[in-house]
Amino acid sequence: MKVFVTGGAGYIGSVAVEQLVLAGHDVMVFDNLSLGHKAAVHPSAELVVGDLANVEEIREAMGRFKPDAIMHFAAKSLVGESMENPWIYLGDNAINGLNLLKCAVEFKVGRFILSSTANLFDDPERVPIAEDERIVPGSPYGESKFIIERYLHWMAKIYPFFNYACLRYFNAAGASEERGEDHTPELHLIPLVLQVALGKRDKIYMFGDDYDTPDGTCIRDYIHVVDLAQAHILALDAIENENKVYNLGNGQGYSVKEVIETAREVTGHAIPADVKPRRAGDPATLIAASGKIVNELGWEPKYPDLKAIVSAAWKWHVANPEGYED
Repeated sequence: MKVFVTGGAGYIGSVAVEQLVLAGHDVMVFDNLSLGHKAAVHPSAELVVGDLANVEEIREAMGRFKPDAIMHFAAKSLVGESMENPWIYLGDNAINGLNLLKCAVEFKVGRFILSSTANLFDDPERVPIAEDERIVPGSPYGESKFIIERYLHWMAKIYPFFNYACLRYFNAAGASEERGEDHTPELHLIPLVLQVALGKRDKIYMFGDDYDTPDGTCIRDYIHVVDLAQAHILALDAIENENKVYNLGNGQGYSVKEVIETAREVTGHAIPADVKPRRAGDPATLIAASGKIVNELGWEPKYPDLKAIVSAAWKWHVANPEGYED
């Protein structure tokens, strides 16, 4: 299958491209490299440096490649930033997604996989969080993803050839052998903890230790990025004649303290930690119920435990202490 991957030079997108190539698919990456890295793109995939804000650039790339499917990863994705500057998210994320959909319809691309988010579920009524949980986005970032989910709903109703899957994932982490997490600035817990072990930070901070959880720190569901990529590939075949919505996680949560302790075990470093006040908008527990994709598509995470996830991330960061250096 010919797959057009937006944001394929980013963390999750580049691992998805790698897994697509290994599965025998033909891949074109469309990325403006504002957050991604050329070196992260698999050498067997074609990289087109372009911007989703420019419909003509999308049209030129799609017209030449003639894709069968689209995987849409490209987006601004910082919850905190979206609360400070909502226009980047409610504007750019939503408009760029609409530009991509216009071109998808123009070229009759029948399969569309959206990289969605657990940020659709602010303070959920039930944990683990299933697909039928009420949607109350936790930020303009989450709202922008929900807007695109609604765009997809209407495209599928209006255009008979069009089918989609929305994959709402929780905390992507870990690395493949050659591709890992390299953000500037880095805001995710596992790479931040590993930066302490690498000597790049003095300590790690925990935001609140008085939550209603067993050890007082927030609990999150971590999913290995390769398992995440495999879920996208399974969804490609599953949406030939129907639309799908799946929550993706391991179905179990780990606290901030557990992540730090696991990193100490994996790295052999002390990793000093300190407590800061809670951050606004951080729910105590977020865990996905992934039974639906397991039952319907046979998805089986290969790296379900935290130690395997942290070990994979540590191996990549040790081999690439300066990231992609580009």
